Amino acid sequence: MSFNTPQAVAPMMPRTIFNEDHEAFRNTVRRFFETEIAPHHEKWEEQQHLDRELWNKAGELGLLCCTMPEEYGGYGVDRLYSVILMEEQARVGDSASGFALHSDIVANYINNFGSEEQKQNWLPKMATGEAIGAIAMTEPGTGSDLQAVRTTAVEDGDDYVLNGSKIFITNGYLCDMAVVVAKTGDVKGGAGNVSLFIVEADREGFTKGKPLKKVGMKGQDTCELFFNNVRIPKSNMLGADGMGFIMLMKELAWERMMIAIICAAGAEFALATTVEYVKERKAFGKPVAAFQNTRFKLAEMRSEIQIGRVFVDRCIEQVVKGELSIEAACAAKYWVSDLLSNVVDECVQLHGGYGYMLEYPIARAYVDSRANRIYGGTNEIMKELISRSI
Repeated sequence: MSFNTPQAVAPMMPRTIFNEDHEAFRNTVRRFFETEIAPHHEKWEEQQHLDRELWNKAGELGLLCCTMPEEYGGYGVDRLYSVILMEEQARVGDSASGFALHSDIVANYINNFGSEEQKQNWLPKMATGEAIGAIAMTEPGTGSDLQAVRTTAVEDGDDYVLNGSKIFITNGYLCDMAVVVAKTGDVKGGAGNVSLFIVEADREGFTKGKPLKKVGMKGQDTCELFFNNVRIPKSNMLGADGMGFIMLMKELAWERMMIAIICAAGAEFALATTVEYVKERKAFGKPVAAFQNTRFKLAEMRSEIQIGRVFVDRCIEQVVKGELSIEAACAAKYWVSDLLSNVVDECVQLHGGYGYMLEYPIARAYVDSRANRIYGGTNEIMKELISRSI
């Protein structure tokens, strides 16, 4: 079964960050999302997660962990390949798959901070889809404040004993492993007491809640994780004791950039599907697109989306060079996620009553897009971080 995506609205400014190899990869990615993901959106929403075998299919096509080194199952390519995956996901309105978090957050923690044994054990399996990874940061009551986590890992002989819970964990229900944020020192202490651990899902005392019932993104695997006296060997610590917060900060800029990338592409998708609708839908005997208000709204959105696209692409260039600043990532995350919400809201209005019907892509985008302003650090936190450098 195929999926027909709307014709993209032509950009005002040409993109220059991709080459022929990137675009060949994009063709493979596009086919996968159009044939394997998008046509089954309702199924993913009903079961609240993708089918497990889709992870293996993605792995077979080389769509997982492609930026990881070749010796660990990846292709050692630049992050532009990850950008393509996220853009094509957004292009079909997919809010169910958790491939980006698995490949570009969890795998990065292991590759950048893990021991050779940890890399050899996990990265090849993550690249094939044999193992699904999650990152367990957020807790009930802590939100964006990672220094305030209450989950503890207490040293006991050759092991640590893990106790606590996490919430809103993407890939949590299907995960085979989670990178867990925990306090190894004083639970009331700050950043210097935070450590990271690789915790296998089959360890005794590690349990998963049912997928959470969300307002939107209903097809995405999101659940609570519980740790009740979970015993893990010291070799499962990622990096050094007490260095967890520093490691988190090093990766959070890219995580926030990922949200901006998806939001920019999501705004382009929302505009494209709306342009098609208003050209076909008639009111008072003529297409909705013929009214000046419609044309002006489309012009405003096209302009604002293009402005956001230029900034995001410039940030992507900085990512590839390893020069992206924390402030730029925060600005991209908050501004483009706000932009997406505004664009989707305008597009719903242009759809009229049908914009409120979930059978229309714009209605799904309306409920799916709201979370972008919350996760990865709320947009208010982004502004606070930017303000500190002024």
